[in-house]
Amino acid sequence: MNFVSKDPPNSSSLPVAVIGGGIAGLAAAYQLSRYGRRVILLESAPRVGGVIRSERSPEGWLVEAGPNSFQENSRATATFLQELGLAADITPASGVAKKRFIVRGGRPCQAPMSPPSLIATPLLSSRGKLRIFRDLFFPRRSRPADVSVAAFVSEHFGSELLDYAFNPLVAGVYAGDPQKLSAQHAFPLLWKVEQSHGSLIRGLIATARDRKRRGEPKTRLISFRDGLQMLPDALARALPADCIRLNATLETLTPPATPGAPWRIGFRTTNSTRADNAESSLQVESCASVILTVPAHALAKVVIASDPTTSASSGAPANRPFAELADIAYPAVASMFLGYRREQVAHPLDGFGMLVPEVERRQILGVLFSSSLFPQRAPEGHVALTVLVGGTRQPALAHLPADRLLETIMPDLRELLGVSGEPVFIRHNVSARAIPQYNLGHERFLQVIARAEQAFDGLFVGGQVRDGISVPACLQAGLTLASRAHER
Repeated sequence: MNFVSKDPPNSSSLPVAVIGGGIAGLAAAYQLSRYGRRVILLESAPRVGGVIRSERSPEGWLVEAGPNSFQENSRATATFLQELGLAADITPASGVAKKRFIVRGGRPCQAPMSPPSLIATPLLSSRGKLRIFRDLFFPRRSRPADVSVAAFVSEHFGSELLDYAFNPLVAGVYAGDPQKLSAQHAFPLLWKVEQSHGSLIRGLIATARDRKRRGEPKTRLISFRDGLQMLPDALARALPADCIRLNATLETLTPPATPGAPWRIGFRTTNSTRADNAESSLQVESCASVILTVPAHALAKVVIASDPTTSASSGAPANRPFAELADIAYPAVASMFLGYRREQVAHPLDGFGMLVPEVERRQILGVLFSSSLFPQRAPEGHVALTVLVGGTRQPALAHLPADRLLETIMPDLRELLGVSGEPVFIRHNVSARAIPQYNLGHERFLQVIARAEQAFDGLFVGGQVRDGISVPACLQAGLTLASRAHER
C-alpha cells in the first residue's frame, strides 16, 4: 500500500471523476485529494461503503451485513489506518480466532495450524496426511496454461486435502467452486510460489521469512469498535464536503474529442426523500480523467458515447466496451445473524468459526462465531453466530425468505453446534451479487478492461473485478488508480 506526501508535484483545475463509492473508489478519491486534486465521486446508492455495512442494535448486537474482518497485512496498511484517525478504534481479533473448525463426519474438527496438530488431527486420514508431504518434492514449473484451483491443489496435496481444506476455504472466501475457480487469478500468491519454489510448503515458509527479513509486522485480523463500516465512513469524512454525490446514476461517458481535452460525464441524481423518487435532469461535468471502480455487472452497462446527452436507454448506438464483463459470475449469498443466550449453544465457540465442506452435504457454507471473534458483538450473557448460505454451491437457498431460511439451517446448527431453542435476535441480509468469481478464463475479462484503457486516454478501471476481492486489495487498488490518474 503506497503513500504520498500532502504536497503534490502537480495539480489540475479539472476534477477527476470517480465512479463507485465502495472501498476502492473511496480510497482513490482520498488519495487524489491528498495529491491536491479535485474529485467528483458518484455513488448510485444512498450511502458509501459498497458491501460493507455495520449495524449496532439498541440491545447491543453488532451486525455485519458484508465482510466481518480484514487482514492488516503490512506496515503501510497500519499507517494508512492511522492517517485516517482509526488507530484508536482498531479491534484486533481475539486469541481464539487462530482456531478454525471444519466439519467432517457430522462434527466440527479443529483445523491443523502446525505440523504437530497436523499429525494429531482427525480431519484427515493417515494416508491423507502422508500425501501432503509429497508437496515438498514438487518441482518448480512454469505452467503453459491456467488450471482450476481443484486441479492445482490436488496435484500438490491430494484429493482429501482438497475436499476437507480447500473446498471449505473457497466457500468461505469466494462462496465459489474450486472446480471452476482459476488457480492463477483466485490464488495468485500460490501460483507465484509454485513458479519460484515448486513446493507450496517450502515457498510459503520462504515468503514468511522474507517478510520477517524486511521487518514487516505479523499479519493480524482486525475490525473496528463499531464494525468495518467505520473504514468507509472515515474515508468519506476525509473528503471535501462537495465531493460525494449519492443516489447518482452514471448515464454516459464522453471521451476527449482531441488530445488534452476533458472527459464529460453525464449523470442523474435521485431525491430519496421524495415519495416519487424523482430524478434530476441530466447533469454534465467536465473532468480531467475518469476512474471506474464499480462491479462487473455495472461496468458492462457503461456507455461511452460521443454525445453526453445520449443515454443508455435512448436506443441510440452506443459504445459499451465492457459488455463482456456481464459474463462474470456473482453468486448470491445470504447471511443470518443469530443471537442466542449463552446456554442455548452447547459448543464452546472457541474459534474464528466453522466451515462446511461440500462433501458433507449440508445446507450452510459456514458459521462465524461473531461474539468470540471480536468483543462487543453481543450483549452480556449472549452469543452471536453469523451463518452463511448460498454461493455457487446452493444459490437458490440465498433467495429464501428469512423464516424459511432459518427453518432450513436450524437442523445443521442443532447437530453441529448444539443450538437449542429460538434465537433471541435475528438479522437477515442478502447480497444478490456477492463476490466476483475469478473462474477459469478470467484473463479474457482482464483483457477487455486493458483494451478499454488503451482505447480511451484518461480512463482507469479497478477494484474487485480486477485487483482482488479482499478489503486490503481494494484499498491498494484505489491508491494505485489515483496514482495513475494523477500522473496522466
